[in-house]
Amino acid sequence: MEFVLLLALIVAIVFAANAVKIVPQQHAWVVERLGRYYGSLSPGLNIVLPFVDRIAYRHELKEVPLDVAPQVCITRDNTQVQIDGVLFYQITDPMRASYGTANYQMAVVQLAQTSLRSECGKRELDRLLEERNDINLAVIAALDEASPNWGVKVLRYEIRDITPPDNVLRAMQSQITAEREKRARIAQSEGKRQEEINLAEGSMTAAIRNSEGQMQAAINRAQGEAQAMLLTAQATADALRTISSALAEPGSLQAVNLRVAEQYIAAFNQVARTGNTLILPADLSGIGSMVSSALAIIKQQQDGTT
Repeated sequence: MEFVLLLALIVAIVFAANAVKIVPQQHAWVVERLGRYYGSLSPGLNIVLPFVDRIAYRHELKEVPLDVAPQVCITRDNTQVQIDGVLFYQITDPMRASYGTANYQMAVVQLAQTSLRSECGKRELDRLLEERNDINLAVIAALDEASPNWGVKVLRYEIRDITPPDNVLRAMQSQITAEREKRARIAQSEGKRQEEINLAEGSMTAAIRNSEGQMQAAINRAQGEAQAMLLTAQATADALRTISSALAEPGSLQAVNLRVAEQYIAAFNQVARTGNTLILPADLSGIGSMVSSALAIIKQQQDGTT
């Protein structure tokens, strides 16, 4: 009797141990009952029937990164490049992930590689390097069409490295170097051109200002000379008017003759003193008469004063 009780207790413990299943968070366990899909256990405490139910598959529902092995792709211009990437997927349907495909990870990777080769074949090498984001979106679009049947959602796909052959890399480096040298020469020529333009504009501005200054100086000189000539003319006119008024008075003619004779004698005397050569007028009698007239006028003036 005691043996039967002990055996029943052991059976109960084993039964309870197999009946209670604790599923971790972000996990899903697929249960088969008598070999047929029964359901998926959610996180927490779950009860199953021992010897009847079986945990067939255990899936992790978190986002999982998956490396895509490097592969050789041929571009539209027949250039072989080696490309590798990484994709991120998440199981959305544990039942389909268990029974939709034999290996959903391999299926996702194979489809990603096939789509990548197809997209690379549509582009030349230059576009391939420039349109990474477009290629990533195209691969994700292709995966979205097939992955729901596998219970998987591909969240992101990223190309990690694109490695052209060595000769292509050298050619690209030469092209980049030539392009940089071209831009440097263009920048240098633009700078020289701008410098010449600035120098020409500066010279033009200086010439304009110099000519404007000379013009203004000429105007000022002309105005000064005109003003001087005007003042001289006015002074001469005033002097002539004064002389004219003086000539109208009695004895003015004799005074004028006396003044002319004095100046003539003084000038003649000055020439005789300073010059080595003495130039005499042809008519010496005119000089004598003028001198006699001047002396007579002087004598008359002296007699008149006495």
